[in-house]
Amino acid sequence: MVAFHFQCACNGLSYENIDQEGLKTTALEMFFSGYPRIVGMKYFPNLTTLTLVGQRIENITGLKHCLLLRELWIAECCLVRISGLQKCVNLEKLYLYCNEISKIENLEALTKLNVLWLNNNQIRNIEGLHTLQNLQEVNFAGNLISKIGLVACCYYTFFLVFQELTNLSRLPNLKDLALNDPLYGPNPVCLLSNYAIHVLYHIPRLQRLDTDDVSQKHIKILAETTIMKKIMYYHMHVKSVQRQLHGKLEELKEKKSRLQSLPENKIKLFICNIKQVSVNSLKCQQRCITKILFLFCRIEKDYQMEMKKKKKSFNLLVRFLLLELETLGNIHFEEGLSNNPWFSSCCDLIQSRFCSRDFRVYDIIGVKINRAFRVHNQILRLKFEEKLQTFLEKETFGVPEKKMEYLFYVFNPEWSIKEKQLLQILEDGFHDVETHQPGRNEAVLLCNSLNICECPRIEFLKQQAKTEGKNRSDPEESFRHGTVIIAKVFLGHSAPVCPMNPICQVNYPGANSVFRPWKCLERDRNCDSNGWQCEWFVFDCDLVLPEYIADLEYITLVKDKSLFSTCSIIMEERKRSTEVFIPSHDLQRDDEVLNMEPSVEVRPKITCLDEVKILSIAKADIYSQLQVLNLHGNRLKKLQNISRFKTLRKLIISFNDFASLNDIYDLPNLEYLDASHNHVITLEGIRGLSKLQFFDLSWNELKKSKEVIKILCKHTPNLQSLDIRHNPWYKPTSIRLSVIGRLKTLTNLDGVLIADEEAAEALYYIEGSVITQELLLKYSRTDEEKPPILSIFSCATVLSQISKNRVDLEIHNNWYSMITVLNLDDQHLFKISNLEKLEHLRWASFSNNNLTQVEGLESCLNLEELTLDENCISTLDGISKLTKLTRLSVNNNHLTSLKRHVFENLSHLHYISVENNRIASLVGLKKTHSLIELYISYNCISTSQEIYHLKGLTNLIILDMSGNGIVWKQDNYRLFVLFHLPSLNALDGISVEPAEGECAKDLFGGKLTSDMIADRLGHSDFTEMQELDWANSNIRLANVLTVLCLNYNHIESILPGQKSADELTNRQQLHRKVISSGYGQQEYTKGRRDAGFEENLPPIMQSLEVLHLGHNGITDMAYLQLSRLKNLKFLFLQGNFISQIEGLEGLQFLQELVLDHNRIKRISQGSLAGQSGLQTLNLEKNHIRELNGLKPLVKLEKLFLQFNRIQEFSELEKLQIIPSLKVLSLHGNPVSMMVVTAT
Repeated sequence: MVAFHFQCACNGLSYENIDQEGLKTTALEMFFSGYPRIVGMKYFPNLTTLTLVGQRIENITGLKHCLLLRELWIAECCLVRISGLQKCVNLEKLYLYCNEISKIENLEALTKLNVLWLNNNQIRNIEGLHTLQNLQEVNFAGNLISKIGLVACCYYTFFLVFQELTNLSRLPNLKDLALNDPLYGPNPVCLLSNYAIHVLYHIPRLQRLDTDDVSQKHIKILAETTIMKKIMYYHMHVKSVQRQLHGKLEELKEKKSRLQSLPENKIKLFICNIKQVSVNSLKCQQRCITKILFLFCRIEKDYQMEMKKKKKSFNLLVRFLLLELETLGNIHFEEGLSNNPWFSSCCDLIQSRFCSRDFRVYDIIGVKINRAFRVHNQILRLKFEEKLQTFLEKETFGVPEKKMEYLFYVFNPEWSIKEKQLLQILEDGFHDVETHQPGRNEAVLLCNSLNICECPRIEFLKQQAKTEGKNRSDPEESFRHGTVIIAKVFLGHSAPVCPMNPICQVNYPGANSVFRPWKCLERDRNCDSNGWQCEWFVFDCDLVLPEYIADLEYITLVKDKSLFSTCSIIMEERKRSTEVFIPSHDLQRDDEVLNMEPSVEVRPKITCLDEVKILSIAKADIYSQLQVLNLHGNRLKKLQNISRFKTLRKLIISFNDFASLNDIYDLPNLEYLDASHNHVITLEGIRGLSKLQFFDLSWNELKKSKEVIKILCKHTPNLQSLDIRHNPWYKPTSIRLSVIGRLKTLTNLDGVLIADEEAAEALYYIEGSVITQELLLKYSRTDEEKPPILSIFSCATVLSQISKNRVDLEIHNNWYSMITVLNLDDQHLFKISNLEKLEHLRWASFSNNNLTQVEGLESCLNLEELTLDENCISTLDGISKLTKLTRLSVNNNHLTSLKRHVFENLSHLHYISVENNRIASLVGLKKTHSLIELYISYNCISTSQEIYHLKGLTNLIILDMSGNGIVWKQDNYRLFVLFHLPSLNALDGISVEPAEGECAKDLFGGKLTSDMIADRLGHSDFTEMQELDWANSNIRLANVLTVLCLNYNHIESILPGQKSADELTNRQQLHRKVISSGYGQQEYTKGRRDAGFEENLPPIMQSLEVLHLGHNGITDMAYLQLSRLKNLKFLFLQGNFISQIEGLEGLQFLQELVLDHNRIKRISQGSLAGQSGLQTLNLEKNHIRELNGLKPLVKLEKLFLQFNRIQEFSELEKLQIIPSLKVLSLHGNPVSMMVVTAT
């Protein structure tokens, strides 16, 4: 009551009259009184403002009577928990700063709250604010908030949890946020890279951040642009990893094909012979088939295992990249390379901590490091350094390095290391007690020996394999491969373990860590390394920093018999280590069985049939007698007129060359059809087989399951047994259920009886392959805005996982129009249908289904993102009307082209991914001017002309064409693409360096090539092109055409010219100096003027007849290498700076030479020696004084010499040696005054 008396006095109230005065009081305050609790609030029911500062209040009590309270201050008290506010539903401002609160809780009822101050507390997580939709101002400065973003998401299964700062993005009215201010200091999260950008991206409504004004629009645009760039960057790198995985899987697939070639050929040979031999040898052959099939299946099994390992390995890389993106680079994984010093140190550490004697019981003789990653976790490192600094300030340890160790983290051996656990440790450290072993929850278990770390795991796996009946040579055993986390640990004060005490901080009050030597453990062995092998238990997890993660492979005495882990591949029956897989005596046994009596009769192969042959084979006289026809083992491709045999009941055409079965129709009595071991790619044409019960289509080339099932449903209504094994189906995993669900009369599929349970499962599967109302309700959302999430996944995928905005049928009648998000991945759909009413659909995904075309989206005109990965789509005609589409992904389908009419109206499309298809041309993308990212790796683009179709896409900055033919067919592929698409920032997953752009210009700039002309003309048909005028085009190099006009350019040579010294880089100048020194080569400077030198050069542009090179600044004719233009007839070099006629050797067909307006002083002897066919020579406006060297011009008819410097009449007499001269022009020469007539 003393406190209440004092409170009344401080606020001018009379304690005696509190019943009357309390009703009128609306505000109370008390400062620095040190009272432990709130009392007397029942007397103030109309209180609207309560201020308590500097008290010792640990819990909020007594406010249940203050229902009108709008503003509450409990600051600089000792408050440890938020409670007692549930009745204060009118509270608008809450100030709880400078307390000891560790958790945000019990605020759900305060829906009118618009100001919340929790600065300078002990809060680690931002939570419990989701109902406070009116919050406008929040202050969390001076707390312990350390995270920046989302929890890492799984790769194929997507789990996203809003966390830390991104929880604030759910508050629509938040305008002012403080996580750092000058008075209370920052949260740890504020010290991270890109912190402010992250906050502004997720909460673009903010007007103030950390006391700074961020209301200007350009600040938000900058933040959003930065984030978008990072998303694009990491998306590109994820694509690169996926591309590398695809390459590895293709290599595995090729290996499997080669490994299976011998068993497959053996199987076919045995089956082929079984159909022709007697029963005596049938059992032997069947045993051989069983043996070969076992090997065949083992290859498939090993292939699946190896493929699973590859996917797991590469998926971990993807997970690393996603984690980097979600933390904006504050967590970064650096993969070790052999030239990295840290990688070598990491490998040396692991090798030094490996003791072979400890592993000998498991036949392990060594360990190798397959790969290692260095973990750069800025969040954990800041905590580590802060804790370390605190320890060093409190106590003196001498040299801190002596207390620093690198130790292995010890996983629970009974728990397999999951990627999720691994990433959780690398992201959050060792805080999660679930990762610790039972009984050691208060300490992180580590060790300094690989033996202690790995032997328990190996032992557990051995026992598990033994229990399951496996032997240790089984390739499925996972103990050969291990993963270790190497942590940087500050041990501080260490103490030995006391066997009698549990390992917890209470039992070791003065220690930061405790250790237990290996010799004290039950598994003690007499080993030299026992003296230093120890387990360590560190109590403070912040002093354990995960630094490296390494994948290990143990070298064993027991040979790994996995077929894909050896270098041997079956190529021939008895060569290249075949005996590793099939012992030689087995191969010999195979041959013996094949040669058993009765021997297989060698008979001629029939290639075509007529009615006579058919009757002869069937041993029948007339059509009506024919019931069985066996055409096994021939070379037939057609069965013409087979439909005439209406009585036919059994037809065998196995082991032939049929590509289709379109001749088999209208056979009403056919019950048995064996078409195995052919090349059948389609069943189109089959019809009228109403009684067919047995159909064998195994070992063919069928791929399209939907087409095959449709034909069988329609034309074989009584089919009971079907064999479709060993066909390259596009979707092999879903084929069995699809067939059973649609062919309801089947009792046997692929030699296996169909049980009732499987038939029921198949029916359920088929029912789920249609888009129904239930499916739409389950997988749709109604979000109106795209969430600001750092993710590379499609918006439909993200929202379907994190959004709770589902359709409620009880509230919404027109619920179809509310759907904006639809994710129907993995629903085995064969068709997109029933979406006509989804007119507001914006984000949709239909990945991993059985779609063959895009249909049913005609009404979804607001669609912005469409994902169709992992289907069987061959055309995109169905998207041409989706004019608002911005992102399109159709990876892993069967597209063969990108049609122009499909894309010409998609003006907003800025992202296209069509990887792993069969696209051969890019012409359809010429008008996608908004395109920014194009991923088209592993297609069939092979010609350089396809790049020209992208030249108009000036916004394109990321292009991935790896795996296409152009990559290895086009010389200097990368520079070629960069030259023609200078806007690119990244090509094939590699960033473009500025130097690459310069190199591309040097190599391809100014070249007149057929590709360049095709680009200008829009086609590559030059057959009718006679002339090309390309003046003023900055061309410096040309090598094609009949007539070429290149006036007013800068051409110095028909080959690439050299730069001047001031234009060269240092490396280029050095290269030129080496060349000019003559070291290791002939002297070029001298040789280039030697005729013999040019004779050794190959001719070029042999169709060129007319060449215009006027006004190009040419000074040296020899450097032009004109003699290589062997068929040149007309050469125009006017308006240059030529001082000497040279370099015309070899131009024997030259008829006209124009050299006016140059600087020629004389015509040297021999300079025109090869021009005997020259008819016109124009030397007007030069500096010529003498007329020598004209004797070879025996056919010259016209000579123009006006405005030169000819003075002597004797020079004109030299022209008498030209017998054919008809026109001579001397106007403007001094000698012209003496000449009256020019003959």
